[in-house]
This record gives sequence, C-alpha cells and structure tokens, in this order.
Amino acid sequence: MLAGGGAGFVSSILMCPLDVIKTKLQAQSVPHGHMHYLGAMGTVKQVLARSGLRGLYRGLGPTLLGYLPTWAIYFTVYDGFKRTFGVDGLHPQMEEQKRYVIANSWVLHIAAAMTAGATGTIITNPLWVIKTRFMTQPHHEPPYRSTLDAIRVIYRTEGLAAFYSGLAPSLMGVFHVAVQFPLYERLKAWQIEKTSEPLSASQLLMCSAVSKAVASIATYPHEVVRTRMQVQRRPPRNGNGNGNGNGNGNGNGNGAPTTAVKPANTAPRIPLTTSGSPLSSAVAAAPAQANGQAQYTHLVGTFLKILADEGPRGLYKGLLVNLMRTVPNSIVTLVSYEMFMRALGEWHAQSGR
Repeated sequence: MLAGGGAGFVSSILMCPLDVIKTKLQAQSVPHGHMHYLGAMGTVKQVLARSGLRGLYRGLGPTLLGYLPTWAIYFTVYDGFKRTFGVDGLHPQMEEQKRYVIANSWVLHIAAAMTAGATGTIITNPLWVIKTRFMTQPHHEPPYRSTLDAIRVIYRTEGLAAFYSGLAPSLMGVFHVAVQFPLYERLKAWQIEKTSEPLSASQLLMCSAVSKAVASIATYPHEVVRTRMQVQRRPPRNGNGNGNGNGNGNGNGNGAPTTAVKPANTAPRIPLTTSGSPLSSAVAAAPAQANGQAQYTHLVGTFLKILADEGPRGLYKGLLVNLMRTVPNSIVTLVSYEMFMRALGEWHAQSGR
C-alpha cells in the first residue's frame, strides 16, 4: 500500500496539468473542426487566460485523494491476488495448501489486474466524479472552494447517486489494466530472460511506456464516455428545476441562490460549453440536459450518441494529450512502485523481519 500510494502521489502531481486539458477536451461535445471546438492549445490558452497557472492544477486535491487510495488498493489487491492464486516455484509446499491455483501466467495477470481495477474503481468512483467536476466546471459558476465544498454542493443538489455517475464506463476501464499489466509483466519477463540481473530503470521505463500506450489506445473510448456521464448534472433533488440540468433548480449550478428564479415554464437558458464558451442554441455543446431530458443516460446510449453526433473521432477526443499524460504517468508510477518495493524489500531484509 505504501509503494502504490507513494507512486500515485508522485505521478498525480507531475501530470495534473495534462489531466486538466485532457478532461476538458473529452467533455466538449462539438465535433472536431467546428468553430467552437477548442483543441489542446486553445484549451491551454483559455485556462491560462481565465485562471492562470492555478487553473492547470484545478482538481489536484481530489486527484491526490483519489490516486492515493486507488493505487494503494490496486497494487495491494493485484499482488495479493497473484500470491493467493499464483504458482510459486520456490515454495511448492504452499501450493498444495491452495484450493484454487491459476497456472497460466497470462490468465493470472489478467485476472489479478481486472480484480484490482474493479475493486479500486468501485471504492474511489466518488472522488473521480468530484475531480471531473472540478476540472470542467463552467466559468460562469462560482468555483468549488474545496473538495469538501464540492461534496456538499453535489450531495445537496443532486443526491448520493451523483457520486456514482459514470461507474459503468469506469468499470469498463478494467479492460485497460487487463491489457496494460499483463503486457507489462510479459515485457519484463522478456527482458529478464536476456539477463540475470534486476531490471534497470531504463528497462522498466520501456516496459511501462509500451504497455501503457497500447492499453490507452485500445480502450480510450470508455474514458470519453465516462467523462460525459460524470460531467452531466442530475436533476435537482426537489424536482422544481427549470430543465437546464444544473442540479439546483435555480439555474446557477452551484447550489447558491440567484437574485431571481425563473418560472418552471420558462424556456431554459442556453448553457455554456464545459470550457465556458457561449454557443447558440443550434450548436450548444454538451448541455447537461435538454428540455429536462438527460443527454447521457447509460453506457451504450452515451457511446452511440457520441458516435452519431461527433463521429468516431469524438470517441478519441484528447487522445494525444492523454498519451502525453498517461505514458509518463505510467512510467513514473510503475518505476516508482518498483523502486519503492525494492527499498522496502531491502529494509525488510536488513531489519530481519
């Protein structure tokens, strides 16, 4: 847990700016090439102009709160699963005591990765919803003051279910780790076959970079689907909203009262895009709801809607930025994890425990 949590802490701080840009790109529902579509550079310029450098670290608090338990849970469950069901040639007497043993290393690593990924996702999903809301909060809304403030506002206006928005596509993300970690283990095994020495940092770097890039490209659409579902505001809990989906029934989206409340039969105000650019009603980008109806209701429906409205490229928005973020992120995380584990192992050996 110490190794996984420490690795996640380091990587999340270094990669937060790219995470902000990627999330904003994923949340835009206008097609590539549209006059209101902001690419990576446009998004960076807008964030810097409106919030300065602090804007590139918006959501770092919930990100840290999310990564620490996520990686701690992940590596703990991952290694625990392998020890419980794996074959250890060094201790054959222990294998006889195991009720179930997975002899095939590929199957073992895939099962361990998916079990660990699903466990971490279910436990930490509320923190990722808060992180996404932080990073994509429209410019016209008063910003969340803290993670606790965001929790309070979301719970008061949308209820407990809002914290589990996007859980289904998040669980689809276990296929990402099902690709990444078995490939990572296999690449390490191929390297170990060439030498009897422990893998160097450069070899670990190569293994982690290749495995993460392949997994990211193969499974990226689920991230766009997840972001759209997490950004979408649920109807106000009191049921007297005006149909704009901002989650509080008064149109400002942050739980604070406005000077005047629109009647329920008034036509909804055209929302801003997730990046804050005003649009006409004909090209409004990703309104949380339209005429009181949720745009993204479930996993398959969200996938098909994005595909129909924006084409296949819509499912890969922010992919390049994501690779720029996740590949170094994975390198830092996995290499840091290996270094942490080696250091802990040396301490363990020296302490005689």
